[in-house]
Amino acid sequence: MMLLQVGMTLLAGSNLLASSHAGATVTRRLHAAVDPKMFTSAQAEHYLTAQQLAYIRPGLNITVNSVVIGADNKPVVDVTFTDDGNQPLDRAGVLTPGAVSMSFILDWYDPATRHYTDYFTNTVTSPITHNTAQQATTAAGTWEDLGTGHARFHFTKALPTGYDVTKTHTLGIYATRIINLTDPITISKTYVKDVEYDFRPDGQPVTDTWNKMTDATCNQCHDPLAAHGETGRQDIKLCVLCHNPQTVDPDTGNSVDAKVMIHKIHMGSSLPSVQAGHPYQIIGYRQSVADFSDVVFPQDIRNCTTCHQPSSPQGYVWYSFPSRAACGSCHDAIDWTTGANHKGGPQADDSACASCHQPQGENDFDASIIGAHVIPTRAAQLKGLNIQIIGMTNVAPGSKPTVTFAVTNNDGSFVDPSTLSSFSFIFGGPTTEYTGYLSERVGKNAVSTGTSSTFTFPDAIPADATGTWTLSADLYRIITLNPAPETASEATVREAAQNPIYDVAVTDAQPVARRTVVDINKCNVCHNQLALHGGQRFKVEECVICHNPENNDATYRPADQAPPETIHFKYLIHRIHTGENMTIPYTIYGYHGSVNTFNDVLFPGDRRDCLKCHADVPSGQQQTFEVPLPDGVLPTPTLRNPYVQLMQPTAAACLSCHDERQAAAHAVTMTATFGEACEVCHGTDSDFAVAKVHAR
Repeated sequence: MMLLQVGMTLLAGSNLLASSHAGATVTRRLHAAVDPKMFTSAQAEHYLTAQQLAYIRPGLNITVNSVVIGADNKPVVDVTFTDDGNQPLDRAGVLTPGAVSMSFILDWYDPATRHYTDYFTNTVTSPITHNTAQQATTAAGTWEDLGTGHARFHFTKALPTGYDVTKTHTLGIYATRIINLTDPITISKTYVKDVEYDFRPDGQPVTDTWNKMTDATCNQCHDPLAAHGETGRQDIKLCVLCHNPQTVDPDTGNSVDAKVMIHKIHMGSSLPSVQAGHPYQIIGYRQSVADFSDVVFPQDIRNCTTCHQPSSPQGYVWYSFPSRAACGSCHDAIDWTTGANHKGGPQADDSACASCHQPQGENDFDASIIGAHVIPTRAAQLKGLNIQIIGMTNVAPGSKPTVTFAVTNNDGSFVDPSTLSSFSFIFGGPTTEYTGYLSERVGKNAVSTGTSSTFTFPDAIPADATGTWTLSADLYRIITLNPAPETASEATVREAAQNPIYDVAVTDAQPVARRTVVDINKCNVCHNQLALHGGQRFKVEECVICHNPENNDATYRPADQAPPETIHFKYLIHRIHTGENMTIPYTIYGYHGSVNTFNDVLFPGDRRDCLKCHADVPSGQQQTFEVPLPDGVLPTPTLRNPYVQLMQPTAAACLSCHDERQAAAHAVTMTATFGEACEVCHGTDSDFAVAKVHAR
């Protein structure tokens, strides 16, 4: 869904608008205007005038009024369809812009197995294997238009004789409304809408429904979930109507049942079968190949509640109903016939699964489902590690600062810092834009009283330091788990403390915190708990101390791979999340010679949604991704960029995503020796404001 261009050619002073459709001139009167405020700043409609909205009539909403199944067993669906102003739309797209297209799926639901069965299927033959398979599909039918915004859809095929009228039936609709106008407004946009309508053919109340997860859960990362091109299909409940056990890919033999396919997609490169050299692929429409073998889930796959959230009425299914299909989708090295890679041996059916795999046992890492999915760093046997910065003294330029702090367990008991496996302080500044930092290992150099500790930096704050500096710390202890996971490498874990953030005034009268650009809570929506550099660095506020404009990977990059690459935070994060869409390679060399290449990263959301990562601000204030940037923000040396080797502050943010030659040329053209001109066109409320050009 993308708004390409909106013209300003409405007929001024008139409430009548004329346009030409298929050779016929249609005159329509403006209805009550849709309020632009009903749209968020991430939607293109937010920036249109009331007149433009009245003409375009944005949106698509569908209401199922009834489903009637007569004596001939052929369903008839009565539907109405409106715009976002609740005004009727012309299905043909003549009286109102954009024809409305709808496809219908009809299934019955089995509460015992918790999956759907589609009444209509196709038999598909693979041109590769010549195998045939059954696939759920949409229903054929004819339309009966009852008036603008109101119609009936008559199914062509009848339901089978003797179908169970007491079962919950779900009608699924996926619909599109495609607007392509050139007069009087130039606009191109596709609206999509999915509907799921539960009913019982016998007219009794529906009591059994599918509700394992919500669209909002999927859209935490996918922003929004959308499959099969621009034909809608954005609701997870709509997906499972076809992605049920009926449907198989004849080319690969893979099931596309949702509980199998979704698990396998999210496991991706971690699937045992993929690691053994067998790609995970689904071959779809017109032999298109979807290869999920490179997918990397952005958090620990054992976080089952990321998708199966307790807020969903059936969010408990992941631990209550073990089955070979669901469990074997991730653990796909198991051979259920021979029992290979399964301690319980061969399993002819699912009847014995729950006898061993109960919902929850007594210990971490046992055979219970919840126990088997415990993440080692969250084992119940860990005590929890915390640090509190009590204060700092001797923080003037040229001085060696002293920190007073306390390390504790979750129960408040004191932890001697000398017993930790690793403990370092990081002290950097200024907060206007970090340029330097001190990093000191504490080790046994702290002095403890039994309730608190002190540590004096052996190196002094630079004599030319100014402003406010920030103190943080990385600390962890290595714990041997007992009981422990079966994987030997996970038998010991780093139990790390959350990084403290403590600002001190070096030359300022009072501490001035660094501006908040990114919200770590938003990072953790997808990452669950962002933990980098060995699982000890959790907070963006610490990341930016080291990942500052002047830092790069020169320390670790081999000489024959020079020049170094910048690791400036805003550039690095944009590059990583642009991933496979980058046109210029981005590789960082790290500790112990690790090579981190990000050109194959697939971001599951929409990068135009800047607020997916950027912090929210109070109403009326400039968004953190808008320009102009604050005073004091520094340029980014990008020595490996073939076009611009010193990016000015705004350009560094923009060109990290828009890395094409043309974008670089534009940025350079708009830059003088004394500054950038970006805000002239891209400043807040300007014609090409960042929020406007990223709106969807």
